[in-house]
Amino acid sequence: MERYIGMKHLVVLTGAGMSAESGVKTFRDADGLWEGHDVMEVATPQGFANNPELVLDFYNQRRKQLFEVKPNQAHVDLAELENNFKITIITQNVDDLHERAGSTNVIHLHGELLKVRSTYDDNDVQDWKTDLILGDVCKKGYQLRPHIVWFGEDVPLIEKAAHICETADILLIIGTSMQVYPAAGLMHYAPTETPMYFIDPKPNIESSERLTVIPEVATLGMKKFMEILKP
Repeated sequence: MERYIGMKHLVVLTGAGMSAESGVKTFRDADGLWEGHDVMEVATPQGFANNPELVLDFYNQRRKQLFEVKPNQAHVDLAELENNFKITIITQNVDDLHERAGSTNVIHLHGELLKVRSTYDDNDVQDWKTDLILGDVCKKGYQLRPHIVWFGEDVPLIEKAAHICETADILLIIGTSMQVYPAAGLMHYAPTETPMYFIDPKPNIESSERLTVIPEVATLGMKKFMEILKP
């Protein structure tokens, strides 16, 4: 922790737009489908109860896709900024591209594709990189499920994320509209004097005295942001 002494704390909130240039499909298309599936069928506790095989196969396919993509330059740039800043990334993404790029402090609000957990004990979480099928069980004999926060479920790390935002010297938002709660409320926890930056190709807000909007995709936006950071 010694290297953080005197370093400014850069808190980064990332969403689907962060990974889009890596080839990761955004969470939902305009028609409300996720990879051709109704999200209510594959991303809810009810969907899992109704058709667990469909849900497990859906996430198996997402897991396979993840091994076919790699971090983009925006992921790499964020990781490199750890040389000059204390950085905490709070992501809505379930991929591991931040980690693969070298970022060391990442909080996954919505879970992780490469982890599974027991349907009996939410705290029984383990790494999982192959297919998950019916019959794969935890140590107590209960079926394993994707370690993903589904619609209708609580977001266990949201309180921790809010406390982190309260300590931000700089807040950076990349590739998320910040319209989906509870994650959308995180920016309001930053101190009033904290400058904020918003990178998105189609921003839904405008720059203000405190907020600088950078209307670019993640890679180009990060390049401009890093120029702003230069003394």
